[in-house]
Amino acid sequence: MIDVRPFASLGGANHGWLKAKHHFSFANYRDPDRMSWGKLRVWNDDEIAPGTGFDAHPHRDMEIITYVREGAITHRDNLGNEGRTAAGDVQIMSAGTGVTHAEYNLEPDVTKIFQIWIMPDVRGAKPNWGAKEFPKAAREAGFEVLASGRPGDAGTGALPLNVNGAVLAATLAKGQTLTQALAPGRAAYLVVAKGAATVNGAALAMRDGAGIVDEPAIHITAEEDAELVMVEVAKE
Repeated sequence: MIDVRPFASLGGANHGWLKAKHHFSFANYRDPDRMSWGKLRVWNDDEIAPGTGFDAHPHRDMEIITYVREGAITHRDNLGNEGRTAAGDVQIMSAGTGVTHAEYNLEPDVTKIFQIWIMPDVRGAKPNWGAKEFPKAAREAGFEVLASGRPGDAGTGALPLNVNGAVLAATLAKGQTLTQALAPGRAAYLVVAKGAATVNGAALAMRDGAGIVDEPAIHITAEEDAELVMVEVAKE
């Protein structure tokens, strides 16, 4: 099954400094049919104005992944972590027993991010933060694992997650195709960060999402040069 969610159908809010779109229910956006996708709970498409950001606030028992599409985001937390993550790169925060953090756009231009929340397998884990550069050349015509807690991804260089799931990304030139297997009991959610593509025959424009479940494989064709981000998690 492919559940296409056009960008125009997403919930969201415009706070002036922040323009947010929500693939799933979040903040004041509530849709009982869009609460989660397996263990995936949040996928926010955020545009953050220069010199602004999210002031210090707490989280616990959630795996939070930030994929930077344009610009850069600067992180600070109460555990002493601080770092700048630029376009195409990824940061992770396993909130575990609790962490307070702030995220700012200290750049001269708008920063655009995907913020992804995945429910952990184990509650009360030790908090963790990390960030890493992922050159896009490494993901041409195939998915690269950016962050993962899947047993088979140990040693791949992916950022660690406290869940049997993964965040992946790929870039495809127009006309290129790729196939990604989806094991029984697993679910995927894919968003076209740039360009356009078809996913098992379903058309996706830029910033559209697709929930995928009960499909043995995902067949993707780029209708334009495309950048794809996908989460793969347990179905239940």
